[in-house]
Amino acid sequence: MSNIVIVESKNDAIFMQAMVEKLNCEIQIEKPIYIDEYKAWSGLDETKLINALKALKADLQKTDIEKIGIIIDLDNYSEQVRLEFVDRCIKQVFEAESLSSTKQFIDICGENGTKAKLACYFTNVGGKGELETLLKTIKARESPHADCLNSWKTCIEKEGQQIDRKGFDKFWVSIYLRYDTCSDKEQQQAGRKCAMSGFDYVMEHKKDIWDWDNPALDDLKEFFTLFC
Repeated sequence: MSNIVIVESKNDAIFMQAMVEKLNCEIQIEKPIYIDEYKAWSGLDETKLINALKALKADLQKTDIEKIGIIIDLDNYSEQVRLEFVDRCIKQVFEAESLSSTKQFIDICGENGTKAKLACYFTNVGGKGELETLLKTIKARESPHADCLNSWKTCIEKEGQQIDRKGFDKFWVSIYLRYDTCSDKEQQQAGRKCAMSGFDYVMEHKKDIWDWDNPALDDLKEFFTLFC
């Protein structure tokens, strides 16, 4: 029996795979859905999630899949809004119970009576955010360069300019990777070794820049233990 989790982006997949390895679970992180992170709520692309679920429905016919997980960002939306979004997509593909909460399996049924269990989780910290919000929270190194962005943010706000939380968190993580955790040697290949564009390198060679015991990861760990 196999377990599969589908995620929004390549970097989500890289991080979630590292978490799975930490927990020693047997889960396949499926090819990302690649939803545009900056797209407005009009929105989070239902078609891409539906297509991913249709592909899994086809796989159910030929592969012994027991459990399926869906992980998407909570962003600035309520858990209920996200649940309704995922539930709507599921019901366009499978016969299924209503999805009423995260970290809880529902039964789904595909063609020819094939069945599996499905659960979802929304990446967040304190009810808001996405992967970068989580990374910012679980940083394990001193971060003077990144932390000085708080003064920069205050300065531009005094000048009547704004940067939203999503943009700020992404900027913070990029500075943390580039200036607070990158060696002089790595700086020579900063795009590949000191940036989110090189997140695969970061997660392979520098897992210790994150605090894997941070309480902000507890809910995500609880979700993954459903599959272990």
